[in-house]
Amino acid sequence: MLYRVEGIVIRSMDYGEGNKIITLCTEGNGKIGVLVRGAKKVKSRHAAITQPFTLGEFAFYRPNHGLGTLNSGEIIESHFSLREDLFLAAYASYACELLDRTLQDEEVGSFWYTQLKACLESLASKKDPEVVIALYEMKILQAAGYGPVISNCVSCGRSADTYKISPRLGGSLCPSCGHYDPAAQKVSAGVFKLLHYFERMDMRRLGNVEVKDGTKAELKRIMRDFMDMQLGLKLKSRSFLDQLDKYGI
Repeated sequence: MLYRVEGIVIRSMDYGEGNKIITLCTEGNGKIGVLVRGAKKVKSRHAAITQPFTLGEFAFYRPNHGLGTLNSGEIIESHFSLREDLFLAAYASYACELLDRTLQDEEVGSFWYTQLKACLESLASKKDPEVVIALYEMKILQAAGYGPVISNCVSCGRSADTYKISPRLGGSLCPSCGHYDPAAQKVSAGVFKLLHYFERMDMRRLGNVEVKDGTKAELKRIMRDFMDMQLGLKLKSRSFLDQLDKYGI
């Protein structure tokens, strides 16, 4: 059967002497693997559309299950600016790998696609990548069914003036329920406000937000704890980001 879909290249790998296999995140067909014959050849007409982060329209033949074979492709947005910048490429790679490892094959949902698309667009438009990725992580957790409960106590459901954050229990704890997780963390008012906004915000609505370095560092730590506790993924792209951060690149 011939499929025609709009998708984003979240993974690209060499296959054989001249071919590539790309993994697409699509809006209506989930995550799809497609074989692109001859993509590694210098004069290949399909070479450009196999590049990571590329948004395009892909036509491919595919049996009921398994790998598709590309028939034609048209680039909608190449996102070349993300690939040419080491820093932005690292964040974009993390966004794609996180979705790839979290989204199961054939799991359909426009939310995954729209949030990744908005994330890459935000990175390309030079919005603060640390804020972009923190919001994106919140959306991935929500899409996977592990979204943190921030606005109310995750234990009793009541609202309170002050909370602690419990990545293990998946959200905020009011003073009355703080004993359920002795490791729950106090957070600054700025970080709690961001988490509260992120809980309700769509990636597509993110504007240019200015956040102090200290607040971003605290936000990154809290979101890292949520990701580790709820998903437990070891990602090569995150390790690379940590290396960039370690050496101040």
